[in-house]
Formats: sequence, structure tokens, C-alpha cells
Amino acid sequence: MHRVLFQWRGFTIFSYPALLYFGLVTGVVAGNWGAHAVGANAFRVFIATLILIPPSIAGARLLYVTAHWSEYRNRRERIWDRSEGGMAMYGGLPVMLLLSIPVLALVDVPFAQFWDAASLTIMTGLVFTKIGCLLNGCCAGRSSQNRIAMFLPGRRGEWRKRIPVQLLEAGWAALVLMLAIAFIGRLPFDGAVFLIVAAAYAVGRIMLESLREHEPGSNLALGHVVSFVTVLTAVALLLLNWPK
Repeated sequence: MHRVLFQWRGFTIFSYPALLYFGLVTGVVAGNWGAHAVGANAFRVFIATLILIPPSIAGARLLYVTAHWSEYRNRRERIWDRSEGGMAMYGGLPVMLLLSIPVLALVDVPFAQFWDAASLTIMTGLVFTKIGCLLNGCCAGRSSQNRIAMFLPGRRGEWRKRIPVQLLEAGWAALVLMLAIAFIGRLPFDGAVFLIVAAAYAVGRIMLESLREHEPGSNLALGHVVSFVTVLTAVALLLLNWPK
């Protein structure tokens, strides 16, 4: 694909990290708007977000590497290679959730309000990150002769017509983002937007996982399992907290 976005005066700008960083910046801006919408202190939300982003990126990268360990086992220097793509949101989100408990207590931001605003940050960042995946050639879809198929590389570099899962996930994240924008500040309890976003994204991820390229003989991916658990947990919490 286009792993190198451009080169300038000896500097090489790689597509995946460039789109990742752009997604983070635009995500923080979206989260700032979300903080105002839920009535939280926007500056404190901003500080908490900046603190939580680095460990969440590390968790996302480590889950991706773990899931593709056969590719990294003999070349461990690639694990933190910033020119490579490959991060798993399901690795970053649990880290961010757990660490947000002490961080939000420290900056005095309500947990549920923060995560309603953070829903916009996460989905905005995901839109651009998945475009970065497409340019980088990672997170490949399975081979297909479908009309939407594109000539793309696979996990081992084989070029053939494949389902552009990266673009489909970016599109799904954009739809979920619009849903969050429509609902934020309008639901009966704080945290409801985050739960709806989590459930909606996970439902789409269940379908998209079936379109990805997996190891031969493996039909059930880690993403399926985590997505099912996410949907069940989010729906259960919505039902428990929704006013009767």
C-alpha cells in the first residue's frame, strides 16, 4: 500500500503513525466538545485524556502483538517499531478504563461523565486509525471476489482482491460517532452514551471479525469473544440503570 505518507528533507513520515496521531488530536478536540455537552470541566477532562492516552496505546499495541505473536517471536525489535501499524482497541480500552479510576479521582472528574465524552474521542480516533491501517496494509480482510473487494496485501504480504475491512470499520466507527453526538447530553443518566457506543461498536465488530483474514482453521477470533462480552455487559448495565 502506501506505508510512507511522504518524505521531506530526510524525514520519513509513515502513514500509520501519522494517521494515529492525527486521530488522537481530532479525538481530543471531539472529547472537549463532549465534555461541554455533558457538563464536565473540559480542561480537567483534557488533562485526564492526555494522561490516559499513552498507556492505552501501549495496551493496544501489546494485544495486537500477542494476537500475532508468530510474526514477532523472532523479530522482537519490531514490537515497538513506530513505522509499523497494528493496534487492537480491545487492548487499550481496558487499560484506559482501569487507570481512569485513580486519574479521574485525582483531577476530580465524574467517571461516567468522562467516559461519555471519551466515547467521542475514541470513535473519532478510530476512524482515522483504520484509514492508517489500510494505507499500512495491516488488519487485512479475507480474499473475496465481491464488488467491494480491493487489491490489498494480506498478513503475509500476498496481494489479492480482499474485503476492505479497514474501511468498513472506519465507516462503522463514523456511524457510531454520529450516534454518540446525537445522544450525548440527552440521555437519562451519565454513562449511558458510553454504554450505547460500546455496544454498537461491538455489534459491528462481531460482523467485521468474520470478514478478516485469520489463521487457517480459526473461525472464532479473540475479537469475537471480547465483542460478545462487551455487548452483553453494556446492555445489562443499560437495563439496570435505565429509569423505570
